[in-house]
Amino acid sequence: MREATTEIIRRLDGLVPKLALVLGSGLGDLVDKIENPIEMPFGDLPGFPQSGVSGHSGKLVAGTLAGTQVIMLSGRKHYYEEGDAAAMRFPLQVLKEIGITHVILTNAAGSLQNDMPPGSLMLLNDHINYSGRDPLIGEESDARFVPMVDAYDPEIRKALEDAAAQVGVHLHHGVYIWFSGPSFETPAEIRMAKMFGANAVGMSTVPEVILCRFLGLKVAAFSIITNYGAGLAGGDPSHGETKEMAPLGGERLGRVLEYYLKNLV
Repeated sequence: MREATTEIIRRLDGLVPKLALVLGSGLGDLVDKIENPIEMPFGDLPGFPQSGVSGHSGKLVAGTLAGTQVIMLSGRKHYYEEGDAAAMRFPLQVLKEIGITHVILTNAAGSLQNDMPPGSLMLLNDHINYSGRDPLIGEESDARFVPMVDAYDPEIRKALEDAAAQVGVHLHHGVYIWFSGPSFETPAEIRMAKMFGANAVGMSTVPEVILCRFLGLKVAAFSIITNYGAGLAGGDPSHGETKEMAPLGGERLGRVLEYYLKNLV
């Protein structure tokens, strides 16, 4: 870890960001909003995982967004790529090492309710780990017993809600259910997820939330709704649809984040 940490600090050139954003499928356009960006491909950072998913560029970008110093991870490693729920543990550990205290995660997700169509923005208030996998399996210390009440930080969520209201973005709130992927869910699984109380479905984020809480990082998360779940409102999801629709919700997310960052105290 020390080698990767040292390399990032060396390239930051005096920046001391406290906030990191992790960008999901099709959301890489947010990187273009960073002023005076410093880009570091994951391949140049020892120990960083390489994502093999189209729509994930796989780079760390640091700079200023809306007057606030930030780091963005444009892309993430998913559980479904190699079956490792802890694939993002190392990057998150390095972020903590360089001084990051807050993390905002984003993902592309399928809607489980008719009134939350593609292009919508959902702020997560809880999740269901339906995959049954946990990134802390194998951790030997008692720190592995991470409490998950208010895992999605209430203070950050309130600030993001206020930001959405100020910029006129309708913000949905709900529960995200994690399926391992990479195959999409069946109509029967979508019906089950709705019965469980989930509002959106996806293949990421939950492991990172658990890891953030384990590391003592405050975390919030957004879902960009890119499709309806299978069998719902004619939903027949595909990765192409995800990449096509993500920028629409991404534009709304960008406005919310810029106001939030501009008004950070």
